[in-house]
Amino acid sequence: MDLSMNLFKLPEAGETVIDDGGVAYTPGGKGANAAVAFSRLGADTILCTKLGADAHGQRLYNFYKDEGINTSHIKVDRDNPTGLAVVIKEGDGTNRIVVYPGANSAITQENILEAFASEPDALYLGFEIPYPLVLTAARIASQRGIPIFVDAGPASRDYELEKLPELEVFSPNETETYEYTGIMPLNMETSLRAAINLHKRVKCKYIVIKQGSRGAFFYDGKRYNTFPAVRVDNVVDTTAAGDAFTAALTLEYLKNGNDIRGAIQYANAAGAITVTRKGASSSTPTAEEVEAVVKTLIK
Repeated sequence: MDLSMNLFKLPEAGETVIDDGGVAYTPGGKGANAAVAFSRLGADTILCTKLGADAHGQRLYNFYKDEGINTSHIKVDRDNPTGLAVVIKEGDGTNRIVVYPGANSAITQENILEAFASEPDALYLGFEIPYPLVLTAARIASQRGIPIFVDAGPASRDYELEKLPELEVFSPNETETYEYTGIMPLNMETSLRAAINLHKRVKCKYIVIKQGSRGAFFYDGKRYNTFPAVRVDNVVDTTAAGDAFTAALTLEYLKNGNDIRGAIQYANAAGAITVTRKGASSSTPTAEEVEAVVKTLIK
């Protein structure tokens, strides 16, 4: 669950700020945001997670059901609360997020193994669950020949990326890329250096660095390119834009013969729509909405 706080500006240390931006509890979480995006974009979506036995958990479970997500592998943890993220949104639409994992930290290897009984066409992973479980899920998928897509956030320099099996796509954002490499990908030259650094550590076909209003940077070990963002008139909230981007990229890649370039362009459209709306999971677009934007780009 996201506790969203709208602030004109962050207070300094020791400062109290009175603000009328408002607060709200809204469905969130990187994995859940992506799951909702997948479902709205037309995929049969199975979410493997744990919720607490509390009001937040019940609300989220009902939300996932209403979104058409398969909830058969969502477990209830009676010892830990439902995960909570405090999302602080500033006046210019940027956000800062603090995650309290709660029941997410109690997912087990058995839960993950059970979920693979659904025989998925692909595995989509984020890093809001313990990293050893990320490796467990990835290794099971690799052993079964299931393609793996990683939204590489939140980031930690302690993650042993080298232990991940072969991936299709590894996709961090700019700050996550800096955390992994020490290189902030602010232009073509630094983006390429960061991507080369990541490609040496991560066994994957494609590195795709999400760069917000500048679009996305692509590298496959030999070729690289920048894909400009889709321009929008009004940025309301950037929360979940990266999750919608990587989910859209994954689904379009799988549907259209592994065309990574077309998938990135489709994902840019999905991310652009997301930033024009408030909220996290609820801000992700439908397939019809994304396709309408894509058509305007082709003209």
